[in-house]
Amino acid sequence: MSIIVNLDVMMAKRKISLNELSERVDLTLSNLSILKTGKAKAIRFSTLDAICKALDCQPGDILEYISDSKTTENH
Repeated sequence: MSIIVNLDVMMAKRKISLNELSERVDLTLSNLSILKTGKAKAIRFSTLDAICKALDCQPGDILEYISDSKTTENH
């Protein structure tokens, strides 16, 4: 997939654990973990909004687009 989720990077920068973020955004640990590992197929804007508020960041800090040609070059 050409959308990369950098949630783990932002969590590390903000020094926040998965448990703490889960409580702040009212998401289950399993759903947050799926998002963090990049296995999610979609994200609701309300969830993205809550994560951005909790981490004091922009959506672009969490989501990154990489063209398919670049991802195939790297593999």
